[in-house]
Formats: sequence, structure tokens, C-alpha cells
Amino acid sequence: MTLSPTALFRCLELSLALLSLAVGVTPAMTAAQPLDGGELPSMTVNARGHEEPVQSVPVPVTVVGEREIDASRMQRLGDLAQRLPSTNIATPDARRLTIAVRGIGLNPSNDGLEGSTGVYIDNVYLGRAGMAAFDLLDVESVDLLRGPQGTLYGKNTTAGVLSVHTRPPAFEAERSVRWTTGARGLRQAQAILSGPLAEDAAGRLLVYDTHEPGSITNLYNAEKLGGSDRSGVRAQLLARDGGEFDLRLIAEHHRERGSSATAVTYGLGPGLALARAIAGGATGIVTDPRRREINVDGEESARSDQNAVSAQARWRLASGAEITSITAARDWRFARITNDSLNIPVLLEGGSALRQQQLSQELRLAGPSGGPLSYVVGTYLLRQRTRNAGWTDFGPRADIVLQGTPIPVFANAYSINHGALDTQSHALFSQATWHSTDRLDITAGLRVTQEAKKARIHRGDSIGGSPATASLRNNPLVLGAYDTGPLRTRQFSPSGLLSASYRWDPALLGYVSLSHGEKSGGINLAGPGAAPGPLGVQSLMVGPERINSLDVGFKGRFLDDRLHVNVNVFAALVGGYQTAYLVPSGAGVGNFVQILTNAGDVRSRGVELEVQGRPARGLTLWSNGSFNDARYSNYENAPCPPETALAQPAARCSLSGRQVAGAPRWMFRAGGEYRYRWSPSVTHAVTAAYAWQSGKDGTLEASIDARTPSYGVFNVASSWDLAEGGRLWNLSLWVRNALDKRYFPAVTATANGAYVATVGSPRTVGITLKVDF
Repeated sequence: MTLSPTALFRCLELSLALLSLAVGVTPAMTAAQPLDGGELPSMTVNARGHEEPVQSVPVPVTVVGEREIDASRMQRLGDLAQRLPSTNIATPDARRLTIAVRGIGLNPSNDGLEGSTGVYIDNVYLGRAGMAAFDLLDVESVDLLRGPQGTLYGKNTTAGVLSVHTRPPAFEAERSVRWTTGARGLRQAQAILSGPLAEDAAGRLLVYDTHEPGSITNLYNAEKLGGSDRSGVRAQLLARDGGEFDLRLIAEHHRERGSSATAVTYGLGPGLALARAIAGGATGIVTDPRRREINVDGEESARSDQNAVSAQARWRLASGAEITSITAARDWRFARITNDSLNIPVLLEGGSALRQQQLSQELRLAGPSGGPLSYVVGTYLLRQRTRNAGWTDFGPRADIVLQGTPIPVFANAYSINHGALDTQSHALFSQATWHSTDRLDITAGLRVTQEAKKARIHRGDSIGGSPATASLRNNPLVLGAYDTGPLRTRQFSPSGLLSASYRWDPALLGYVSLSHGEKSGGINLAGPGAAPGPLGVQSLMVGPERINSLDVGFKGRFLDDRLHVNVNVFAALVGGYQTAYLVPSGAGVGNFVQILTNAGDVRSRGVELEVQGRPARGLTLWSNGSFNDARYSNYENAPCPPETALAQPAARCSLSGRQVAGAPRWMFRAGGEYRYRWSPSVTHAVTAAYAWQSGKDGTLEASIDARTPSYGVFNVASSWDLAEGGRLWNLSLWVRNALDKRYFPAVTATANGAYVATVGSPRTVGITLKVDF
């Protein structure tokens, strides 16, 4: 569906006219009156153990509120990257979802590793970022803390923390329904019910169902791919005993079925991939990813199921101190089926499955506020159980494409490998702030984490295939049986923080912060690949990632609180940066397996600027920008790009001095909202936002065929609120990616030096109607 500017204007005009008629007024009957006072709204965040205004927190943190989230339709985790500073989110699929902050963390994910950026939902740490790949509805706020974290709560992380906070139960009756319809058959229904259940108890229920159509055309059968059907429910109970105790219980279920992980061919490398595909009989090969088309004869699907429960209890002591206990359990199942990106039987089915279970317990004590010393001490326990499987079902033309020969080594063979990983993490943490004067605060924090991992990876001989080549095929370096036996790691990881902040006046805060963070090593569960090779099982192990970070900045409130300006300068040194890359396998020339590695040292330094202002009543403008010079400072023994590796499989290259893969040097976001009263009962608002980033290397080996160019995405919406008869009606007309920019958030290497990529959503026009009653 396409919408011209003229048609868009007419839709806006018609919607406005309908609302005006509904309340019996016309534009000529009343003068438009701007809404909102001169001051910017105060956003709060719990970044130091208690709620406080964002502008009073001496750390680089960004908070996005409920109104902006709803107006901009930020309903998936990837949408947040278009608003948050210094942040990139790649979603090849939920299992491989990664989040980078300041260039750190956007690596090919692996079931044996946790992300550099921690993700929290309602104060519960998620062991895999993909656990948050569902519709983010009924959200109260999202906040991003940049830099190493861990001395205050939860899990230790090296790049930052992204926290999503859903709306809690309300003690006043609240009921709402929302219906969205849009281009290509998009539809979403949502219902919320909240209110008191007793004098000291309240409940909240969210139910939703979403159909998001695909935008990628499969020329083989004219099927639309890249969409999904999602549904879920979240039930909450809030119980209070006066002001001394409260308990919040949350139970939720989320389900997804579709083909949202479908990728297009992004680059064919030095030519081997195209030549072999043609030799195998492939036709209609799509070489331009901007067409949003593929030509494949196999299945593309992904499914996800998640169940979670949590209990957050809070006791307020007579001394003013507060005890918080957070107990949570989560069970996530994910499966994906893909194929060879061709319309010939090379790979009949390539599948992967994951089950991630976790149980966590956090207990912390926050000291009373208002005195010369405020503090938080606590303990955190996390147990994770990970089981995965990966399988390949080769077709009759596998050898021609994979090896360039008709000798049937892989043809009609089937292989499956299994991985298991159990993780236990125990930590003690503390952070204290000494308010030495009315202006000067000094903060120190310390965390110690003990983490143990136990894993096993095994595979049997392949099934099927030609008996004449069984000895070649069932070599452990190819598809043969092997068993790693028990693999174990144990690591002690300290984290620390030392900072000082000085309030020059009530509206200007300056700070300097030094922090150290660590993330434990891991075990490669992506596949057995190189395990039987010269390094044996050691090739499956990766060491810890360590970071030392410096932040210097200030936060200012100017013009009677109508202008907020935050500036932050940062520098970080990362040792043992964890990442993954592909190396040649025994499955023929041009084919690779994933290897986990510590990619030498990384240096990240730059500047972040955030500005928010209200230049006139009803008009709010915001922008943030960052310059990030994230480079490999020492990475000599790096993998080579396919243009070198295919000709010299044993060659190694230097990446020292090159920008880190997935890390754009420049990022800029800007937006605004103008809200005014159209009539005594109708409010109109126009919102717009633009997000731009510079080009970057798509994969670690820095192939020219995997590099993604700069791009910008523009979103716009117009909404009307009508209060009538105890009901509040909201009608919103919105356009996502209004300029229909073709962009590719994530690039992945495949066989024969080729690359595939996920495709950014095309222009999507929609209408949302919401009723609160």
C-alpha cells in the first residue's frame, strides 16, 4: 500500500472533520489553545536505589515515557533503537537479538553467551535478550543506563542496562480497548482491565492479539514472508498493607508464530556463491536486497512461546530503610526453520531450537534517605538451564553448491547436534553515596560475582546419504559423531564504581565516574564445528570480557525548566571483547562454522548530547546525538573477509584500528510533539521523529559485501482525544518509515562467502482507535 502526500493530508483532514462533528464544533467555532504548561514534565528513574528525577541523577541515563511510547508506536524492542542514544538493536530473529550500547555488544549472538547489555522487564533480568522480543504493550516507561552496571541491583553487565517497566495495577477503575488496522493487512487488538479488588488489593489484566503482515515476497510461490502472529496475556495483583508493605505478582504468557526471521540475499561475495548456485541449477536469483524479494523452495518459519511469573515484595521499615525481594521464573522456547536461499534442493531444511529456563532471586536493603549517607546492599542468585539443537537436512544438489562437485557427500544426508548448558551465578553487591555537603556527593560501589557453567555438546553420525561416501561424511570434522563430554568454567568477576557529583546550583549538576565491569566467559553451543580440530574442545571456550569506563558530564535545567541539556563524554577500554565469526569447515570449500572468540582489545570513546525543550506552550522538542569512535585497538589474529579467506583458507588478517562491527560512528535522533485544544472537548496532537545513523561494518571480518550504508527513518502521527460522557476516545493516524527507506538492521554471513540480511519495515500507514471507559 502506498500513500501520497495529498492522500495523507486528506486523511488527516477527514479525521479532524469527523471528530469536530462528533462534538458539534467546527474550526471556526473556537480558537485553538495550546496545552501543557511551560515546564518540561519531570521523569523519574530508579538508578541509585530510589526514585528520583532524571536530571538529578549523576549518571548517563535516558527515560522514555508512556505518552511518547504510545504516540510513536514503539511496540517492539527494535523500535526503541530509533529513540535511545548510542544504541543499536539487531533482530535477525528473537534467538539472535543483540543490543549494543556505545558500540559494545552487537555481536552474532550465541546460546552459550549472555549479552553485553542487560535487559530487564519489571526489574527481572532476562538471561537472553530475545526473551523481550514480544509486543511491549501497556508500558509505563523505558530507561537506558549506559556503561558498566552491577553494583546496585541484578546482574553484572559491561555495556549498559535497558529496563522496561509495565504499568502496575491501579486502585481506581481503569478499562480500555484499542484496535489498530493498517497497510498490508496489519491489525492489532488490545484490552486492559484494572481496578480495586478489595480495600488493599488491585488487579490488572492485559490481553492482546497482533497480526503483522510480511513485506518480503517469495517469487517461488508468491507467498509473503517476514510477518508474524503474536498474542499474549499479562495478569497482575498488587496487595498493600498500609504504607509499610506491598506485594506485586505478575504472570504472563506470550506466543508468536510466523516468518519474521526471513532474510534477503545482501551480498554474494567474490562470486563463488553465485557461480555454484547457477551450476546447481538455481534460477531467478535475487541479487538486489532493496527489492524485498527472495526465491526459495523451502520453509521459512519461526515460533516462540514464553511463560513467566514474578513476585516483588517491598517492606518499609520504621527507620526509613526499605527491603526489596524479587523472585522470578521464566521459561522460553524458540524454534526456527530456514533453508538455502535458493529455489533448488540444496538444503531442504535447516533448523534450530532453544529452550531457556531461569530462576532468579534478588534481595536488597536500601538505607533511609535524607541523611548524610545513603546506601544499597544486596545479593543476587541466578540459575539458568539452556538446551538447544541444530539440524540440517540436505537435498540432492547439496554437493554441487556446497563443494562445487557432483560427488554425493552431503546429498540426502541428515545431521543433528545437541547442546546443554547449566549456569549458576551468585553475587553480593553494594553501593553507597556520601552527601559530604549540600553540593558534593561521592559514590562508591562494589560487586563480586561467582559464576559456574557446565556444558556438553554431542552429535551422532549422519543419517542417509550415499553409502559410498559415508566415511568422508561421517568424519568428525564434517558430520561425524563426537561428544565433548562435560565442559566446565568457573569465574570470579568483580565490578566497581567510584564517582563524584557536584551541584553548581539547583539547576546544574556535574559528575565524573570511573567504573569496572566484567562478563563471564562462555561455551559455544552454536555447533560442534571445530571441536574435533587441532584445538579440540578448547575451540568451544571463550574467556571473560572486561571493561574500564570513564564518564564525565553535566545535566542542566534552564529557562525556568523549559530546557534540559545533558552532555556526556565517555572513554572505555574493553579487554577480551566477546564476539563470534565464521571459519572454514570440513564441509567443503566455501563453507563455515561459527567460532566464539575474544576479539583482542576494543577502545570506545565519544560524546553524547541530549536536549529537550519546550519553546512554546504545547510544543515539546527533543534530540540526541552521539559520536562514537569504537575501534579494535589490538586484534592482529583476526578472521579474513571471504574475498581473502576463500583463496587463502589459512590466512589471518589484522583488524587493529578498524571500527568495531555493528558500531556506527555517528547517530542522531530528533522529534517533537505539538498538542493543542481544538475545542472544549477535543485535543489534537501532531508528533514526528527522525532517526539517522552512519554506515558500519555488518560482520566482524569487515567484508565490503557486508557493509551497511547510512540510513534514516522518519515516523509521523496525528491524534485526537475526545472526552465525552465519561469516556475518552483517541483516534490516531500514523505512518512508520514515512519515506519508505530501504535499510538492513542486521547482516549475517552464510556459505560460499555470501551474506543475508534482515530488512527494515517498509512504510506502514495505520489508524488506531482507543477508548478508555
